[in-house]
Amino acid sequence: MRRGWKMALSGGLRCCRRVLSWVPVLVIVLVVLWSYYAYVFELCLVTVLSPAEKVIYLILYHAIFVFFAWTYWKSIFTLPQQPNQKFHLSYTDKERYENEERPEVQKQMLVDMAKKLPVYTRTGSGAVRFCDRCHLIKPDRCHHCSVCAVCVLKMDHHCPWVNNCIGFSNYKFFLQFLAYSVLYCLYIATTVFSYFIKYWRGELPSVRSKFHVLFLLFVACMFFVSLVILFGYHCWLVSRNKTTLEAFCTPVFTSGPEKNGFNLGFIKNIQQVFGDNKKFWLIPIGSSPGDGHSFPMRSMNESQNPLLANEEPWEDNEDDNRDYPEVSSSLAVETET
Repeated sequence: MRRGWKMALSGGLRCCRRVLSWVPVLVIVLVVLWSYYAYVFELCLVTVLSPAEKVIYLILYHAIFVFFAWTYWKSIFTLPQQPNQKFHLSYTDKERYENEERPEVQKQMLVDMAKKLPVYTRTGSGAVRFCDRCHLIKPDRCHHCSVCAVCVLKMDHHCPWVNNCIGFSNYKFFLQFLAYSVLYCLYIATTVFSYFIKYWRGELPSVRSKFHVLFLLFVACMFFVSLVILFGYHCWLVSRNKTTLEAFCTPVFTSGPEKNGFNLGFIKNIQQVFGDNKKFWLIPIGSSPGDGHSFPMRSMNESQNPLLANEEPWEDNEDDNRDYPEVSSSLAVETET
């Protein structure tokens, strides 16, 4: 009886957690819906008097709004991609691994299994990266997210503002969402500013629209500052072909730690996220190359192209010996086992 109560309580807590995880998304949606009403109705249809100005404002606003909403939707509802079956332990291997009590033998078993897989990164101690929750050998750049309770390919972070894990399947959409968010806030701020001044000087009647216009400028500027910082940081990550986790904790390869291990050069680094076809770079359509299980590495690229070996690696300020078990920021939180 007591066990049944515990299971029911645990199930109830999990349900509450799922519901609460959507609160940040709901907050963003409500702010966006209010901004749409304030801009379209209170500013363009009520405050702006020139018909030509109204049409221009509305056309440009809706063009940006469509891409903003589209990329946000894709960031939320594109499921994080998980490793395929060949990285999971078979039933026999799983039994052997769990029944083995000697850690050194378990370690050697994983090494033997990893020889058949395209896995080149290791733990800080040099062991094969293994997830004891998902029972799989982690592909390069794959991490386990305790929030989603799955291993995510090329995991960057878990973002509460989209209630989703950002990784190989949706990192391009997340970057586009940040870019269009910055553009959305900038456009609102620049077009509203002149009317803010007019209300401030008393050149326009003090009606209900005044408060919507004043608050719209404040909210747009506030979000713009925070988003442009986050977007700039991720642009820096893309230019180095790093994830947020790799920026805080240097990846370890079979040859040892290498902070520029996946750095292929500026253009190729961008192509690793957006693909080779530039006409798809601004559209939220999947175009990232590969399957997310393996990635080109600088060392292999240098062996194929000796000219790259003469390039000086970009300097990083991270301490290679630091260990960050958890990455968190105001807009992103990731927890890995």
